[in-house]
Formats: sequence, structure tokens, C-alpha cells
Amino acid sequence: MTSRSLAIHCLLEQERTGEPVDQILAMLLDRHPLPDERDRQLAMAMVYGVLRHRRELDALISHFSKKGVAKLKAIVLQALRIGLFQLLFMDRVPASAAVNETVKGLGRQPKWLKGFVNGVLRSAHRDQSGTEELLAALPEEERCNHPAWLISLWQQQFGATETRAICLANNSLPPLSLCLHAHCGSRDHYLSRLRQMGLAARPGRYGEQAILLDKWSGPIADLPGYAEGCFHVQDEAAQLIASLFADLPAGAYLDGCAGLGGKTLLLDQVLPAEATLTAVEPHKQRTTLLQENLQRCRCRSIDLQRTTLQEFAAACQRRYDGILLDAPCSGLGIIRRQPDIRWNRSAAELHRLAAKQLALLETAAPLVAENGVLVYVTCSLASVENEDVISAFLARQADFTVEAPSLVAPAAQLVTDKGFFRSLPSQGLDGFFAARLRKKRH
Repeated sequence: MTSRSLAIHCLLEQERTGEPVDQILAMLLDRHPLPDERDRQLAMAMVYGVLRHRRELDALISHFSKKGVAKLKAIVLQALRIGLFQLLFMDRVPASAAVNETVKGLGRQPKWLKGFVNGVLRSAHRDQSGTEELLAALPEEERCNHPAWLISLWQQQFGATETRAICLANNSLPPLSLCLHAHCGSRDHYLSRLRQMGLAARPGRYGEQAILLDKWSGPIADLPGYAEGCFHVQDEAAQLIASLFADLPAGAYLDGCAGLGGKTLLLDQVLPAEATLTAVEPHKQRTTLLQENLQRCRCRSIDLQRTTLQEFAAACQRRYDGILLDAPCSGLGIIRRQPDIRWNRSAAELHRLAAKQLALLETAAPLVAENGVLVYVTCSLASVENEDVISAFLARQADFTVEAPSLVAPAAQLVTDKGFFRSLPSQGLDGFFAARLRKKRH
């Protein structure tokens, strides 16, 4: 396989299955290795680029093919998307390569089919000024490159201007964000190490331990200090979640949905040295990766439980001074990093997720000690998964109240007038929501 053929097949599989595109890419690269790292990066750039600009590309395909995209064979549609993306958005790819190599990427498809793809791409290339005019004249909804239901949802929540800014941010390539660990020295020292390697590194705006790399595309393990556990990859907004625990005393703490352990690592950094920390994660592979991350980053001894939160709660006799519930969610806040999410979700799915999120909160609530804190977190920009879940929870759990987090500027601007934490892609952050809930004393 070439980079173009792999990209075409990746998009075909993504649209057919709705599986995460990073997993599909990894599977295809495992089956059809591309020895040159540049070819791997090209395949990834084309796939992610098409997902970020799909509605614009489809409008152009309809124009130059004289057919609606719904009438095209799936493999033709994906090849045209790949080819047009290169012609319009990849300045370093020669137009001849964008056309010829994309047609070659179709492999053993019929000659007429290859000829059709070739003709459409060459027509678009010949009429560059017309293409640019057509893009500029597209309705705003199509230029936003998100499904109509999602644009409508955000317009209702945030208004038209903010929705436009969110979509624009989601269609841009975000920087790589690192969370530096204290045992490797100051942020300035690590920034100096990166810059000595010629890397474009800068401090984050909101997180004290955040470092941003704008143009890194290689393996994370190639960055200095990886083996020594100097950092883990995490968006600035996610790093700030730990601040909701920073003022709590030594005691017992629980990460109820640990996943790969990004926020477990944060809790390890902000909690007092005498505090104990338990992490719950049911999936075997994630548990293995979590354990590796904890060891690499030299964390305290953490009690790792491979079970569900429901099973853990049923057998647990302990009460915790603080619980983090990073609930499974739609991921609508991390679309700029995972652009396929916008095409893999539906409005109906949000309500199903909200029911599960409320159930997780109610499972965690009895485990919180008196005067303890329960922090609910999602990486969603849908109020049905955020404020609505908290409202439903508080209506059933009179012992809990919302407690606004104390954050210092500029992060203080991320606290809403209702006391919730919310970050948006338009602020240069992934979209997160968090509610800090204090359990009353009796």
C-alpha cells in the first residue's frame, strides 16, 4: 500500500464502521507497514485533513463531478476527498503528485473509475480561481465542516459567533500539549532542552506545568525526558482539572474512571504526599498502559483496581475525601484532536450517554465522606452531558452542592457564573466541563 491507498481505505473503514480513526490507522499500518516515517505522516495528514474539511470538499466534489456525493461509489468519494484535500490544503504536495498518486492509490479498480477520478481532480486543479470563489461562497454551515445537528446544538448553547469560533478551532491543527512533572526540574529548564533540539516549544497560557509544541509530528517517545517520566501528553484544560483538588487535605482519594491515567497522574502531583490514591479501570489493556504510565512517571504507590466502578462500590467499605469521576462521554470537546468524532456521534447518543453519566455519579456519591468532594468531568460541549446531568444529580442528592473552584488568572476566566469549570476550543483549549460537588456535614 502507498500512503494514498492507505488513507483511502482508512476513510472507507471509518465511514463504514464509525470506529475511532486513530485505531483504524494503527490497524492498517500494522497490516500494511509504510517503512518511511514521511509516508506515515502523509497518510495521517490526509485522513485527518479530510475529516476536518469534509463538507467543503463534498461541495466541491458535487460541483466538479456534476453528481451529488450520495450517488458516488464509496471508494470514488474517498479518493476524490483525498485528492482535493491535497490540491487545496497541502501546499508542499505538487499538483501532479496529488492527482496521479491518488489515482494510483485506487489500485485495481476499473479503468473507467480511475479515469473519472482523474478527470474530476484535473478539472478542479485547472479552475483554481473558480475553486477558491466557490469555497468562499459556500453557506457558513458548510464552511464550518461539522454536521448540521451539532452546529444547531452549539448555536442554541453558545450563540452563532461562538459556534463559528469553535468550529474554526476544531478545523485547525492543535499543538502537542505536554504536562511536565516536578521531578524533572522547572518548566524553563525543560523548555531550554527542547529549544536546544531546534523544537518550537512555548509555555502554556493556563497551566503552570503546560508546554506546547506547534510542529511536532514524530513519536512521543523521541522527546527528551520521556523515558525518565518527565512529562505525559495532556491538553492544558485537562491539566487544570487537578486544580479542583489542590486545596484538599491528606486523606483517601479515588479516581473512579481512570482510563489511561492522565488525570491519575495529575492527582498524584497535586495531592499531599501523605494522601492515598486508588484508581479504578475495568479494561485490561488500559490497565496495563496505566500501570506503565504510573511507573514511567515515578508516581506514588497507587492502588490500581481492575474492575468497574459499580463492582468496586458494591464491595467498598471505605469513604473517600475526594473522588474524581472523569465520565465516559461523547468527546465533543476534543474534536480538534480527534476530528472523526464529529461524524461518529448523533444527538440521540448524547441522551444515552447522559443516563450512564448520571448513574455513575449516583454510584460514586455514597463513597464520598462527609465534607468530601466529588468532581465530575467530561470532555463534552453538550449541556445534556454537563449541566443537565448535574441538575438531575442534585435533584436526587440533597447532600451535595456545587462549589466553585478557586483558580488563578488567567484560568479564573474558565469558571462560569454558576460555578462550573468550562473550557472551549476557541480559547486554544480542548473543551472540558467540570463540576466540583461538596458533600454536606451531618
